[in-house]
Amino acid sequence: MTLRRRLVDWALTGLLILVPALVLRASLSRGTPSALDQALLRITAPLEKAVSWVVEGIGGTWSRYVALADVEAENRELRADNERLRKDLAAMTRKAYDVAALEDLAVVKKRTPADTLGARVIGAPLSPQFRVLRLTIDRGDREVATDMPVITSEGPVGRVDKVYGDYADVVLISDPSSRIDVVIRDPAQPAVQASGARGLLVGTGRADAYACKIEWLERQGRAGPAEAKVKVGDEVVTSGLGASFPAGLVVGKVSKIIGDDGMFQSVEVNPTVDVSRVRAVMVLLAPPPPPDPDAKSRRRSDFAFGARPL
Repeated sequence: MTLRRRLVDWALTGLLILVPALVLRASLSRGTPSALDQALLRITAPLEKAVSWVVEGIGGTWSRYVALADVEAENRELRADNERLRKDLAAMTRKAYDVAALEDLAVVKKRTPADTLGARVIGAPLSPQFRVLRLTIDRGDREVATDMPVITSEGPVGRVDKVYGDYADVVLISDPSSRIDVVIRDPAQPAVQASGARGLLVGTGRADAYACKIEWLERQGRAGPAEAKVKVGDEVVTSGLGASFPAGLVVGKVSKIIGDDGMFQSVEVNPTVDVSRVRAVMVLLAPPPPPDPDAKSRRRSDFAFGARPL
């Protein structure tokens, strides 16, 4: 390396050290700056502005990145909390349905004078019109049998149609194969049940409705023709005949008078039970015992050993 090159290097090094020192001195000086300080400040001001813009830009970009990273982490936590709360809400809703179903079964158990077995609805196939075709319950061949009646606290649901493994299918009262012996009751006089007209309730099998019908409904009941004439709004209750459903269960209400030939009537019945909302049912394992005809009469006990005391 030549002497000239060394002198140039030393001069550049000294300049690079001297200029920042002079700029720092000019920036820290107080009072009126000297001519040299003013010249240095004018020269270095654009450079300082450019450096500040680059530094602030890099710092702002880093801050935004860090902030976005924190926001993304918070969003992940919020999404996880939201999903957990959704699952908790679904679980609580299912528990509420279960509690309501258990309360419903308890009411049915208390009101029904027969051997019963509670069951949970686990399936309900739908028609193209979104109507329930049948119900599937979680009771199998070791607990229930075909033709056993199925009820809720609101009324009859149907009968056990098929039993397989640990499950059973329930055919609804709206199915054409369903048959229930019923009587008509005026809702204004619920106690007068046996005086109403009697008939056989049959399902219509319509895919868009749960309607049933009563054909060949007796026009004259025990209370006479005037009381026996059926009208829209009359209640349809089970008669208790046929050793299946207990007497007095409200099946539905008369929604339409189809025909009337003077001796017999045909009516359409809208069932009381909304099977689309049924979550639990009660299966009648045995028919209810017949009422005791001497239940209201007081009887004296026979004398001991058949002898009257002296």
